[in-house]
Amino acid sequence: MKLSTRSQYGLRIMLNLGLHVDGKPLQLSEIAARERISEKYLGQIIMPLRASGLVNSVRGSHGGYFLSRPAREITVLQVVEAIEGEISIVDTVGDTGTQRGTITEQPASIAATGRVWRKVSDCIRETLGAFTIEDLLDYYSKEAAVFDFSI
Repeated sequence: MKLSTRSQYGLRIMLNLGLHVDGKPLQLSEIAARERISEKYLGQIIMPLRASGLVNSVRGSHGGYFLSRPAREITVLQVVEAIEGEISIVDTVGDTGTQRGTITEQPASIAATGRVWRKVSDCIRETLGAFTIEDLLDYYSKEAAVFDFSI
């Protein structure tokens, strides 16, 4: 399984919104310039973030975007699933069991391997759910400190 660049850029959008704490909405053009990503492409990515309620917007010349709630309350899983949909490493996993003699009966191999794929998907979801935008902000500040050459 490989997450799309949309998810990666979506997290970078959320990080930028989390960094912007002066009370004014952040314009997409500012994020695009800072991240060196097309503003048009970021516009496509921010739409599902807004639709899922993770981001709010203000219209107008002084408008822009801001996090809908504190960074500590938004998980990486929520961001990724807003953009990608529900995370599963395979399209269909099948039921954990079979109903013998019915039209829905499936080979035991589907149920057996399905348990593995479900567990892997659950582990991925659990890991992504354990990280918040606040965690990303902490990581960012540590990374930025490494490159601070001021005397």
